[in-house]
Amino acid sequence: MKVKYFIYILIFILGGGFLNAQVKFEAKVSKKRLGINERLRVDFEMNQDGDNFKPPAFNGFRVVGGPNQAISNSWINGKRSYSKTYSYFLAPQSKGKLSIGQATIEIDGETYKTTPVPIEVTAAVAKPKDGNNADYLASENVHLVAEVSNTNPYLNESITVVYKLYVSNEVSITNNWREVDTPKYADFWSQNIDSRGNYKIYEGKFRGEDYRYVILRTTVLYPQKTGKLDIEPLTLDVPIDVKSNRRDLFGRPLMTRVNKTISAGNRTINVKPLPEAGRPNNFTGAVGRFDLDVSTNKRQLDANESLELSVRVSGNGNLKLFDLPNVKLPSSLEVYEPTRDDNIRTQRNGMSGAMVENYTVIPQFKGNYPIRPISFSYFDLETESYKTLTSEEIVIEVENGPLTSNTSEGITTGNKQPVILNQDQFKYIKLKANLRPMLQSDFFKSNLFWSLLGGPLLIVPLFILIGNKRRERLADVQGNKLRRANMLAKKYLGSAKKSINDKVTFYEALERALHNYLKAKLNIETSEMSKQHIASLLKEHKVNAEVISEFDSLLKSCEFARYTPASNVTIQKDYDLAVKTISNIDKQFQ
Repeated sequence: MKVKYFIYILIFILGGGFLNAQVKFEAKVSKKRLGINERLRVDFEMNQDGDNFKPPAFNGFRVVGGPNQAISNSWINGKRSYSKTYSYFLAPQSKGKLSIGQATIEIDGETYKTTPVPIEVTAAVAKPKDGNNADYLASENVHLVAEVSNTNPYLNESITVVYKLYVSNEVSITNNWREVDTPKYADFWSQNIDSRGNYKIYEGKFRGEDYRYVILRTTVLYPQKTGKLDIEPLTLDVPIDVKSNRRDLFGRPLMTRVNKTISAGNRTINVKPLPEAGRPNNFTGAVGRFDLDVSTNKRQLDANESLELSVRVSGNGNLKLFDLPNVKLPSSLEVYEPTRDDNIRTQRNGMSGAMVENYTVIPQFKGNYPIRPISFSYFDLETESYKTLTSEEIVIEVENGPLTSNTSEGITTGNKQPVILNQDQFKYIKLKANLRPMLQSDFFKSNLFWSLLGGPLLIVPLFILIGNKRRERLADVQGNKLRRANMLAKKYLGSAKKSINDKVTFYEALERALHNYLKAKLNIETSEMSKQHIASLLKEHKVNAEVISEFDSLLKSCEFARYTPASNVTIQKDYDLAVKTISNIDKQFQ
């Protein structure tokens, strides 16, 4: 009895669930704007089976095809999915704003109606677009858009370009798209913020229609020139699956894959120059909003003890595109080249973080040393004006160390100190010089005089003789070829000659030298280093068979000699043969 009640309850729950299932009956069109010489496809789709389907009157249209009926019925994970579609193909009869009227269907005793769909018919288009053509449907339902955050920025102001791929619900794509053309961003500093393949799907609107979209890439740009600058388009090759008119055994539409090349199009940015009015002299190009901090890790120390002075500029803006302010210190403070410690992040709104320069400072003498205030200027984008930041004066107190009399550098002490002079301070000044006048007769008719007079007469014939010898040498083609071959052999066999007393090292170096020579001469890779391939290549370049045989025997010697005993005489003989063989190959190579 209990089982019977349980079955009744289960039937009641399932029946109630089916009764409460939401019925969908809607009209879908292939496009809402078309030329008078184009065709329109209308689909009336329902998710439950019904009776007494009545299409609208299609006022202003002529039915050229249909109705075509398609049914899809499937079970996925225990859930039933049902779809029934009536399709019509229409040709507009007049221009203007028309409408696809309401269709009706009866489902479980209830009458359901579709919502009217407005259609705009324009003048005839030059090339009618077929709503059943897969290429046309793919181009109309997938779009690549480059959204620019600001098309009229200042010089060095950040802008963001977001590349979005919009896909309508009528087609589907995978993430196997390929970049055909990547923008170079000439005249911009740029950094990409990629999604690393983890693309999140969003719902949005494109031209007033419901679309899905993914963000392919976000690029942060800082213009480096003023005027009109072009952003090159991003171009993709995208595989797109489009519904065809064919159906499978279950009535579901079969998909057709089309590869389309789509582009985001050029975008033009009009970059404004920074104003000249009010520009500070120490302005180095910083644009954004920044803070300045100058600090030291200690202010009291002894002479020859080091301290660290840090200059830090932090905030939001073009942090990598300007220089930090310079630090000017008294010469009595020894200062080393600063080290850079940057912590900068690039996000969608631009660069943010801090740039830091750390100076190591070592005082040499006792006293008080003021570090004058440091100024830094930047252009504030919020107020569109220049602002100057100034640090506070820092005084370094050197408590213990030698004294110096140099007080002109701003060194201040509490009491006057005695001046301590070094006895060798003026030692370089010679007080008693042994000077004598130079007479004119000392130079005239002297050896130097005759050398300067006759030298050119002797040098000119020498240059002529050297030039003749050089021309003779250049004219000796065979001799030059021989000399180049010998130099080449010595170049590649230099490391082998250095190891001539070590058998294993020598033959390893010799084999390596022969391989490197062949790779350079024949322009081949290591994977192509077979004896047969080498012999055929050398033969193609007119190298004698005897020389090729000698080269082959050398390679075999290198392979066997590392595992068999060899005397110094044999090693020397192989080295001489290698020099001779490389020289012969280079002379005969054509």
